[in-house]
Amino acid sequence: MGSMSVPVVSVSPVEMGERSVRVSAPVSGSGLPVLLFSHGFGSSSRAYGPLVDHWAGHGFVVVQPTHLDSRTLGLPDDDPRRRTFWRHRVDDMTRVLDGLDVVEAAVPGLAGRVDRDRVVAAGHSFGGQTVGVLLGLRVEGEDLADPRVTAGVLLATAGRGGDDLRPGVIEMFPWLDPDFSAMKAPALVVMGDADASALSTRGPDWSADPYRLSPPGKSLLTLVGAEHSLGGIPGYEAAETTDEDPARVAALQRLTTAYLRSALDPADAAWSEAAATVPAAIGRVESR
Repeated sequence: MGSMSVPVVSVSPVEMGERSVRVSAPVSGSGLPVLLFSHGFGSSSRAYGPLVDHWAGHGFVVVQPTHLDSRTLGLPDDDPRRRTFWRHRVDDMTRVLDGLDVVEAAVPGLAGRVDRDRVVAAGHSFGGQTVGVLLGLRVEGEDLADPRVTAGVLLATAGRGGDDLRPGVIEMFPWLDPDFSAMKAPALVVMGDADASALSTRGPDWSADPYRLSPPGKSLLTLVGAEHSLGGIPGYEAAETTDEDPARVAALQRLTTAYLRSALDPADAAWSEAAATVPAAIGRVESR
């Protein structure tokens, strides 16, 4: 995986069991690692182009499921599966890992170019928790960690539950009481220092919990002035972006790519070099 971007091809919908996915891959290169991406609550595989296009252009095969909570699926309010959205999301991700033959076959010219032994994951908001579960985070006491996923990026992800949640939140979103103590796999946690979630009484620091409450081997990227959309990652000109900042998005593209490259290849110094050169106006990195 080089530093220069190459053209990308995206194919969707690719049917995988009960869900469809979008597959984005570089048109050239071999030994390509797989990057699973989990969208935020209500979003879909059609979103997050600013990140997905960049990652694919820099050598990753990015697979994006459309989860059951997506607004595009129109699930009725009284559907009993709503209380277990978190579990369905994890199932979507493992289904992709079990079906990489389908992923390879979906993109013309991709067969034989994927390194199935190198798998990472990334997710935004609710998607960050989904990735966390694959790395060892536990919801309702369940251990659904998948050793095939060797590292992850958790973007603007919820922190702990209990008294840190506003009244009524846990009844609406019962998965918001996570246990980070067994999330042992390496991860980059990204938070915005202006991301004050309506779900929590804690303020922006709530999104640092996946870093501070999990075992060592993590890094935390704090983005200055960033709100929940982290400068605009949900999409190009996406309506939900409240803090549009192309420079912030560009930094996040560069830093997440560098982190994942080094996570897959410890001899690759991309992350240490990138983390050491983050402009103070953009953010700061700490590790433990």
